Amino acid sequence: MNDKNKPDLNQESISALREKQVQISRVAKVVKGGRIFRFSALTVVGDGEGKVGYGRGKVREVPLAMKKSLEAAKKNMIDVKLNRRNKTLQYPITSSHGASTVHMRPAAEGTGVIAGGAMRAVLELAGVRNVLAKGYGSTNPANIVRATFKGLKEMKSPNYVARKRGKTIKEIQANAPRR
Repeated sequence: MNDKNKPDLNQESISALREKQVQISRVAKVVKGGRIFRFSALTVVGDGEGKVGYGRGKVREVPLAMKKSLEAAKKNMIDVKLNRRNKTLQYPITSSHGASTVHMRPAAEGTGVIAGGAMRAVLELAGVRNVLAKGYGSTNPANIVRATFKGLKEMKSPNYVARKRGKTIKEIQANAPRR
């Protein structure tokens, strides 16, 4: 990995990616001669095993906007450090972008992904199987996706925290609050 949280992507892993269109909207620029319409697409991609990315594309035609957002999503991928045992988050996370705030909590095995639209797409494609999540404030899909992405990107693994503090993983987990 050349950059922090950036996964190494080869041709096989790129072909294994799944994609989800979160939003496609028509936007207008008003000029002296009238309106210029464009289409904006928001796409989330992931392999279901901890790699996820999102991208936006704005072009005059819908298929080109979708293609452009897909390419941007593949370039903007991160590695998410999930709890290996039950494919959930390491600890509760609160993150925000703009006027949107998201709260994500780890959940017990069998709970599933309990989250709203745009947040659900990011979590499912990242490979999270059990999570309780809620969005507050603005429900703009672009802001919700960015806030969710930011929270997942900032999540640290127990190994990393233990190394950083100079302790063992058992010492870190013994001091963690119980759910």
